Amino acid sequence: MSELLAQHPILIGATLRSIIALVVLLTAVAYLTWFERKVVAHIQSRWGPWMVGPHGLLQPLADAVKGIFKEDPTPAGADKFVYHLAPFLSLSLALTSIALIPFGPQKFLGVSNVNIGLLFLFSITSLGVYGVALGGWSSNSKYPLLGGLRSSAQMVSYEISLTLSVVGVLLMVQSFNLREIIEHQQGTTWSLPHWHIFAGPFPQILGFLCYFIAAVAETNRAPFDLAEAEQELVGGFHTEYASMKFATFFIAEYTAMVTVAIVASLLFLGGWLSPFPASWTWTEFIPTVVCLAGAALLVWDGLRYPTKFGQILLPIVGLLLAGVGLLCVIGGVREIVQGPFWFLSKILAFLFIYVWVRGTLPRFRYDQLMGFGWKLLLPVALANVLLTALAELVFK
Repeated sequence: MSELLAQHPILIGATLRSIIALVVLLTAVAYLTWFERKVVAHIQSRWGPWMVGPHGLLQPLADAVKGIFKEDPTPAGADKFVYHLAPFLSLSLALTSIALIPFGPQKFLGVSNVNIGLLFLFSITSLGVYGVALGGWSSNSKYPLLGGLRSSAQMVSYEISLTLSVVGVLLMVQSFNLREIIEHQQGTTWSLPHWHIFAGPFPQILGFLCYFIAAVAETNRAPFDLAEAEQELVGGFHTEYASMKFATFFIAEYTAMVTVAIVASLLFLGGWLSPFPASWTWTEFIPTVVCLAGAALLVWDGLRYPTKFGQILLPIVGLLLAGVGLLCVIGGVREIVQGPFWFLSKILAFLFIYVWVRGTLPRFRYDQLMGFGWKLLLPVALANVLLTALAELVFK
């Protein structure tokens, strides 16, 4: 093993970056569940998680402990191999996609750089539906089976539109490499960033809308969560799952949400590129200002928090965040954090819209989803491809 690593030192760096990416991603996914519950609760005039830790910040840890120690039954008539494989398949495919994502212009801010990265990414994410379908079929129960069938039929309705929605970007860039797609969006036009959603010859506004709607359907999120409609199917495809297998499906779902937000940022919103012109050098201090403002808010909130635990924990976290902010002032560090800061800001904004949509729109009927996918979404995605191709021929 040591000889193999000595001969291929790149494996060491790729392995370390993979481990760091997994730890950060799984932590982010855990707190994405807290974020969603908080946002939806405030939309509905509730508090959301509150009791476990200050502002409920330890709720993801409590959920993990509960999931580990819950009973984990297996239905007597289930296909046991496929039944246990399905959640693992969903999660592994969702996590694999992160290996293709560049999080900044520096090479070490990413696990790999694949020339056909976008094609590979779409290939992986499109396979995620098999975990849902197999989980519903292997449970040997009518409600999970209906949920799995719904997921399969739902995929047919949106997958073509999802793929066509990014063809306009590919026509503009003429590359599947994710780094090249981001570099193509550098600069400004009429004081607007040269992101594909704004940039000519044909701005990809229609492509972005089609991508967003199809991506919501792909991740089985409201208002397209028909595979797990609890009013109709008890719990849908995961009705017969419990404990960590049940949690694994939802970790995969939230990981897929993060992947969708990342791809939207890469293709349409400039990835790690700042929205401000390069001549505005003062914008390099925005990460520092954000960290210091967040630190001040945490310290102030901690000092007035009603429990002793919160009065201790929140100021400590605030001081740590202030240290990160001051570290970002240093020249070399300031340059490195620019890309990840803007990239993560766009991802968080996209995830907020994801949650906002769930807390606002009711679930579509099954026939409404099928009709919307074939009769509206697909024609609009095709029109975007044709108009983009025409604009590329005329203006370039």
